[in-house]
Amino acid sequence: MEHSIALVTGTTSGLGHAAARLLAAKGWHEIIVTGRNQAQLRETAAQLAAESKTQVFTPLELDLDTPSSVQSALAELVKRGRPIDFLLLNAGMVPGKKRVLTAAGIEASEAPLIGHHLLTVGLLRANLLSPKARIVITSAEPARGGVPMFQYTDVPAFAAKYFRDDQTAAVEALIRSGPNVKYAPNNAYADAKLIVAWWAAALAPRLPSGIAVYAVSPGASNATNVARNAGPLLKYLMIPIVNLIPGMNQTPEIAAGRYLQASEFGTDVSGQFFASAKGKFSGPMEVQRQPHLYDRASQEAAWQAVVNVSGVDLSRY
Repeated sequence: MEHSIALVTGTTSGLGHAAARLLAAKGWHEIIVTGRNQAQLRETAAQLAAESKTQVFTPLELDLDTPSSVQSALAELVKRGRPIDFLLLNAGMVPGKKRVLTAAGIEASEAPLIGHHLLTVGLLRANLLSPKARIVITSAEPARGGVPMFQYTDVPAFAAKYFRDDQTAAVEALIRSGPNVKYAPNNAYADAKLIVAWWAAALAPRLPSGIAVYAVSPGASNATNVARNAGPLLKYLMIPIVNLIPGMNQTPEIAAGRYLQASEFGTDVSGQFFASAKGKFSGPMEVQRQPHLYDRASQEAAWQAVVNVSGVDLSRY
């Protein structure tokens, strides 16, 4: 893949910031950096330029929680008319102790996926992804299961109990944190990251034949704003314990390096979810083979739920 133009969401701190800096070191010609606040974004671009000693960073205001902001960003990209080679959908958050809904009625940890969906579909519709573009979206280790204190929802069982086996309605209820959803922050996070993995799997066959998408867990990296925003149980119990265990934490640069590694993967693994080996939170990443990740009904239900919430679909190419 030609290292020409990359777009990274959530670059004002943490893994997005580290990823943008790594892309500059790899020789990318232009890196579009995004964030909600224009002033902070300009400061971020200047900081990255100073850190990398390059002038390749272009700020683009983008609030993924606000559809009008996504549309404004897309309009700016259309005006520029230069296709993107690497789309890194990094922005996300760990939900807090209390349930938070956006103005559109979306649970806060689910909201970035809706914004990323709008951005990705908009770029595809405008032919603003290059013929061999790579899309990487951030998932997390809890999506594969087996992570202490995190439990994703059994969507087929949830659908059977409350939605007459309608898995799309069940996933949409999770996205909106509806009346049948018992809110627990760690479980909401696990659900959000599992839905991301299913969304990527459903997007893959809808992409033009040279473009590929991957869901990637960066692994444990607690020196980020996402971790610092976590609830007290995670922040004051699990993270300190994890930090004491060798191999269970890593720097933002090493974690963000997984994104760049995935950007070089081929179309043969498009739609796959990459994370640490079973029982680990750092080290080499590998394709995850857990059966729930490959359930086509769940993948399509996740896609259709995101379409329902966002109001935007993408026809198969």
